[in-house]
Amino acid sequence: MSRRSRRNSGRVTLDDVARHVGVSKITISRALRQPDKVSAPLKTKIEHAIELLGYIPNRQAGSLASARSHAIALIVPSLSNGVFSEVLRGVDEVFQQSGYQVLLGHSGYSIHEEERLVNTYLSYGVEGFIVSSGQHTERTLALLKRSGLPVVEMMGIPKAPLDMAVGLDHEAAGHAITSALIELGYRNIGFGGARMDFRAQERLNGWRRALREHGLDDTACLTTFSPSTYHLGGALLNDIVGRFPATEAIFFCNDDLAAGALFECQRQGLRVPTDMAVAGFNGMDITDVVSPRLTTVVTPRRPIGERAAQLLLKRLNAEPVEARVVDLGFTLALRDSTSIERA
Repeated sequence: MSRRSRRNSGRVTLDDVARHVGVSKITISRALRQPDKVSAPLKTKIEHAIELLGYIPNRQAGSLASARSHAIALIVPSLSNGVFSEVLRGVDEVFQQSGYQVLLGHSGYSIHEEERLVNTYLSYGVEGFIVSSGQHTERTLALLKRSGLPVVEMMGIPKAPLDMAVGLDHEAAGHAITSALIELGYRNIGFGGARMDFRAQERLNGWRRALREHGLDDTACLTTFSPSTYHLGGALLNDIVGRFPATEAIFFCNDDLAAGALFECQRQGLRVPTDMAVAGFNGMDITDVVSPRLTTVVTPRRPIGERAAQLLLKRLNAEPVEARVVDLGFTLALRDSTSIERA
């Protein structure tokens, strides 16, 4: 197979491994199928070549090497999080009429599970990837780079994108909502975070930068790697207030936590925002139906999915891509939960 065809198929072949080792393709195939039939030194040499070249066995048994799968892999960290369900709808709408099948993978916020999924999907001959992460293991980076396939990283704006990226600047968003709270007159502003993946960490960094720019204290911060729940939002509210009693407003890294904190305030008889102001992140539906309505950062979740799919489809169709990195931004929804009208 020519180098050009290998790049287009996104696959290192047995021929490539055989040439590197200096044996026949049949010998490599035998070593993979019946490793006990080859000598230990040769087996070690073959294993080293496979790891070095990034060879992945083709599980499409019986298909021609040049056959196209017409499948793309979409890897998200959660299937239950409403944020990603909207992203999925955006991706699916674009690919429905394209002739491509979307293979969905769930990483559970683990870069190591993402690595396993990437390796598996490559073995099935997918033609491109959409991944909702800007952080990857070294092996994932190597696998994707060696494959030569188009890749779109979505949700954030990585400093060094693998190929293409669509999302928003989470650090800037965290800075913007915190700055808005400061402009409303709040000075003792806390932060509550869960999951604390790199996006949540960037929101935390934005909160901290805004406070420091105004000479305000940034110690009222509690985070956990536990999944976000309404119950956890209430617990974080109680812990922050218990440790930092001067806290008058809290920015939570997502709307689930913020809603849970609001419910906990109501359970305790705390007036929002008179006794405590609450802000969230993402702009989920719940923020506009609770009372008082929650202040939040509204993120373009569905448009992110749509744009990511459009970029990948352009590359698959050999069409020019005007911008490899697309920042779709965010908007602030300043609502009743952060009104400055306090007693």
